[in-house]
Amino acid sequence: MNLFFEESGDFKAGAVLSQQGEAYQVEMASGKRSKVKSKDVMLQFAAPTPAKLLEDAQAIAQDIDLDFLWEVAGEDEFGFADLGAEYFGHAPLPHEAAGLLLRLHGAPIYFYKKGKGRYKAAPQASLQAALAGLEKKKQQALVQAQYVEELKAGKLPEMFKAIALQLLFRPDKNGIEFKALDAACKELQTTPQRLMLSTGGLASPKDLHYAKFLFEFFPKGSGFPDVTIPSVPDDLPLADVKAFSIDDVTTTEIDDALSVVRLADGKVRVGIHIAAPGLGIKRGDALDAIARQRMSTVYMPGEKITMLPDALVQAFTLDEGKNCPALSLYATLDPQDWSVISTETRAEIVPISANLRHNDLDALVTEEALAADSGDYPHKDDIRLLWQWVQVLERGRMAKRESFGLRPEQNNRVDFNFYVDDDIVTITRRKRGAPLDKIVAELMIFANSTWGKLMADHGVPGIYRAQGGGGGGWAAKMQVRMVTHAAPHQGLGVDQYAWSTSPLRRYTDLVNQWQILACLEHGVTAPLAAPFKPRDADLFAIVSAFDSAYSGYADFQSGMERYWCLRWLAQEQARQVDAVVLKDEILRLVDIPLVIRLPGMPQVARGLQVKLDLLRWDEVDLTVEARLLEIPAAQPGAETAPLDEEDEALLEGMENVAEGVEGETDAGVLEETGQEAGAAGGDVTAGAASAAE
Repeated sequence: MNLFFEESGDFKAGAVLSQQGEAYQVEMASGKRSKVKSKDVMLQFAAPTPAKLLEDAQAIAQDIDLDFLWEVAGEDEFGFADLGAEYFGHAPLPHEAAGLLLRLHGAPIYFYKKGKGRYKAAPQASLQAALAGLEKKKQQALVQAQYVEELKAGKLPEMFKAIALQLLFRPDKNGIEFKALDAACKELQTTPQRLMLSTGGLASPKDLHYAKFLFEFFPKGSGFPDVTIPSVPDDLPLADVKAFSIDDVTTTEIDDALSVVRLADGKVRVGIHIAAPGLGIKRGDALDAIARQRMSTVYMPGEKITMLPDALVQAFTLDEGKNCPALSLYATLDPQDWSVISTETRAEIVPISANLRHNDLDALVTEEALAADSGDYPHKDDIRLLWQWVQVLERGRMAKRESFGLRPEQNNRVDFNFYVDDDIVTITRRKRGAPLDKIVAELMIFANSTWGKLMADHGVPGIYRAQGGGGGGWAAKMQVRMVTHAAPHQGLGVDQYAWSTSPLRRYTDLVNQWQILACLEHGVTAPLAAPFKPRDADLFAIVSAFDSAYSGYADFQSGMERYWCLRWLAQEQARQVDAVVLKDEILRLVDIPLVIRLPGMPQVARGLQVKLDLLRWDEVDLTVEARLLEIPAAQPGAETAPLDEEDEALLEGMENVAEGVEGETDAGVLEETGQEAGAAGGDVTAGAASAAE
């Protein structure tokens, strides 16, 4: 005896070897044996053989017209054998019954299964809807196949043009466009990003990196809604100074300026003037919502996405020839020893006499020129006086830093500026600690520390950056963190440090400016009147959101700087290059801030300069392959001592970039251990200085 039975949703046939109660031992044509329960048996037959039955049943099933079978079935539930008698016009033979059952079972949109061998014809409306769905899928499959062929041929389908970026960064994985892209990539053994670039969906790797960032941080676009620009208060006093700023040539958000007044008693009054958008923007208004959502200006070589609308920046930036609203910190000094006699903070209108630029003055304003009082440039006497004071400020910070158990800052590192014009990149070297850098950096650190103390003395919370004093190992202890109370920043050598000098481009600085203005206006009642009260949960939320956004922006800036370094290599046709060993297998090119890992590198002294042969680089993955050409003998100045804590923090970020991973390093490590970047007008991350402004 033979059986035709159902097993795991499939129909099979075999010869019975034995029977025990309600179960059969069955052997299939393949020789495989199976235990079959009687409830799963559809047919018992003596002939033909099981293999022949299956062969004939398949042929019968293929010949059955489903539409005709559906009409024959009627509306009532039926057993397959009963329908077979009506369909074939006679009691069905075993292979006919099996074929009919295969056809019924294989057409679920025509026939609903109701039990063992029992079915019911689908209602006409349901059947028509299902058939329409099948036809739609069939047409979609044809379109999808066409998309795949076009992509494989190097052509971007017309439908892909409007959704190219969405397909890469936020795809509908059920859509035929994504399925086609995925299928084409698998057949071509490439990635969606590279396929989009090769077919014209993206113009360049730069657009790829930029679009990825926008999709993550600016999903609604980087433009601004229409907003009303607030007017400047008309009751502010006019300062009797001639202030000047010092920035890179591309800087447009000029938020700090300086002034020097020589007093009749021989003392000197130095003014640190900070743009005051906090006088116009109010907590909770439309402009505050924009700034809080963005948290910071985003910098990249050649471009930037500002935190505030251009019109507002123009209203409050410290432009040359304008009288600008500013929050000013005045320090009265004794030039005999450059001690600070007193400080005073005012909200006022400040005349800006000049916007000086590093690009014009760096070659003129050197330590040697200042010592010899040589050269001719605007505000020369003021700059020379400030240079004398800031050296005293720096020595004081270094003494404080050493009292925390830290080594002195290293000022022999080189920073790099990026300039991009029509996709041609220029990368220039600038030695950190140049006089103009140091003047602005030290005075901004002085202001941020002084205003941090002002808020603390008034019992007003602010957003501070603190370093040191934490638990855990050395790295955890020295991690820069943001807090809402005054705490030492050991790396900078100050008792407190509250970012307050870049309110046009950092939301934390705008928040602190509101708090400082409240201290000025309300005095001892400031804790009750300040926009953010003590223990304000919203202030903690701002700290968390800013930390996340600022870190993401810094990673993006670092990645784009790496991209432009690779573009520079192609542009200069650089193949054999000099590099400096940072540590073990990590090297940095001498001419540009490109950090690479060289597996298998022999162990050599840190700081040693070697020659590399660049084999290839990839502007999509931002990777570089190189081989070592030459290791010269030990060179003067090569470091063999262990890295200090600053180098370790910097190198950690460099290693992450070199490995193509996103490292969570503090975006302010470099700027706060070498120069206060927000103050200096540059925008420094853990890799290089960007002149994107």
